[in-house]
Amino acid sequence: MAGFGNGTRRYPRSRGRMGSRWGSPRSSGVETGGGPDRATLGIVGLVCAVAGFFALGIVLGPAAIVCGWLAMGRSWAGSRPVPALVAVALGAIDTLLALIWLAGASGTGYGLL
Repeated sequence: MAGFGNGTRRYPRSRGRMGSRWGSPRSSGVETGGGPDRATLGIVGLVCAVAGFFALGIVLGPAAIVCGWLAMGRSWAGSRPVPALVAVALGAIDTLLALIWLAGASGTGYGLL
């Protein structure tokens, strides 16, 4: 019989002993679910880009670009998921249109330009 302090389980929460799936520093991000999934980031970016055409384009456009860029793995090389690429493209268009609208609204003219 093992005495107190002389047991074999020194670190009871070490990898593989507990069923925690929320971010141990020793386990990889794929198995823990600690970070956002790339597919989820692509869809969030796509939703931000589409919603940005209707409201708050100056905020949602750059948010869509960032979410799409992170969903693509922060690179242009290799295979890219379609929602992420569409989020980056629509986010850029959305941001550009919002900037043009703001420039037209701040001028002395009557409208868009």
